[in-house]
Amino acid sequence: MFTIGDFARRGLVSVRMLRHYDAIGLLRPARVDPASGYRFYDAGQLARLNRIIALKDLGFTLAQVRALVDEQVSGDELRGMLRLRRAELAATIAADTARLARVQARLRAIENEGHMPTDSVVIKPVAAVRVAELVATAASYAPEDIAPVLAPLFADLIDRLARADLTPTGSALAYYTGTLQADTAHGDAAQTDAMICVHAALPVAAEPDAGHDVTIVDLPAIPAAATLLHRGSVNEIVATGQTLARWIDAHGHRAVGYARELYLSCPPDAPELWVTELQEPITTP
Repeated sequence: MFTIGDFARRGLVSVRMLRHYDAIGLLRPARVDPASGYRFYDAGQLARLNRIIALKDLGFTLAQVRALVDEQVSGDELRGMLRLRRAELAATIAADTARLARVQARLRAIENEGHMPTDSVVIKPVAAVRVAELVATAASYAPEDIAPVLAPLFADLIDRLARADLTPTGSALAYYTGTLQADTAHGDAAQTDAMICVHAALPVAAEPDAGHDVTIVDLPAIPAAATLLHRGSVNEIVATGQTLARWIDAHGHRAVGYARELYLSCPPDAPELWVTELQEPITTP
């Protein structure tokens, strides 16, 4: 037999909780001293306590927990429920972590408004390049929509090139295209988020071949591109991209065509060390 304090310590719960469970009939003491009123528990009751805590952590109310425990849910059933809950919690944590990263990126963009140096912007021509590419769609240009599409797209592209015995000849790049659709409510052209095409590309020295299982295209040269290096995770590229946009506008240029992201350095498992060149096609005044 254990005192309520000893039992609480072994069950990793509070004495107050055990008293509450006793009061509602969820976990009665094995014995109550009639003279002192002290509660005593035996080791076998730890099994019931474990089930109570596990079911409560799954989100069941105490009334539901009592019904389930009294029905003697099997260990296999409980393990299955806990594994499902673990997966749900892991997904929630991952989503919250990604959301926090997006908030931090936007916060940095706000904090850096007017402060990020623009003297590193370089206008230069970008040569035409032949690439092997794969294309998929994303819901929007937001990082939370682009990243889950682009990363597996590049992984798939690398695998396909290896199977085709094609070796990339340069740095990976990405660009985004979309379909313009008439906006009947406003009479202008509206970009539809659902039609954003994500292009993952790698330069290759090969002719188009249906047997390659990839699309080989020639990206045209860009006569003049405003370029700026972004150092760090591409999930934090918002501030750099907006700095480049403000520079283009402030210097009287106009963006034309589709911008590209050229991944100059991508150390595995170290996104904070990545170096990405943003290439924005422009017309000069």
